Amino acid sequence: MNYFKNLYLLTTNQNNMKIVELLAKELQNEYQITKEFIARFPEDKTTYKPHEKSMDITTLTNHVVEIFAWPALILTTDKLDFAAGDYKPTKFTSIEDLQQKLDDDYELGKAALENVNEDHLSKRWQVTEGETVFADFTKYEAIRHALNQITHHRAQLGVFYRLLGIDLPSSYGPSADSQKF
Repeated sequence: MNYFKNLYLLTTNQNNMKIVELLAKELQNEYQITKEFIARFPEDKTTYKPHEKSMDITTLTNHVVEIFAWPALILTTDKLDFAAGDYKPTKFTSIEDLQQKLDDDYELGKAALENVNEDHLSKRWQVTEGETVFADFTKYEAIRHALNQITHHRAQLGVFYRLLGIDLPSSYGPSADSQKF
């Protein structure tokens, strides 16, 4: 119950912004941060992975970028079914292609949020593989989860960059590389 109370307080303290406006604002903030990470993608290290159980840097970066379109997917479907082939991962290895994918997917996500009725956020959305249900969310919860996934996977990318000696851009404050001493 505290979660919804806090959500209510957040929305009322933001000049009565609607939930979709807050989600769109957060998506935009994450987009701006992610652009800086994509600009540093190491095109000469596309197969790098710090551990055998890790994704390679190309898979991880593509995944971060494609999540920006998830609000559109979530708001226009009832589920993502891996068994039906609903998910088709991208595999770009150039900064230019990754940036274009990020721009395109951000515009899809942004447009979906701009054109949704708030009531639609309470409808159900699932992640499945055939009959197996991995996640069952409201559409609002699914979008929040997607935004969390951007942050989570971009942080992983930051670790990859650090291990490769690539300076980290600022995220929610200055990074050690962006600070001037």
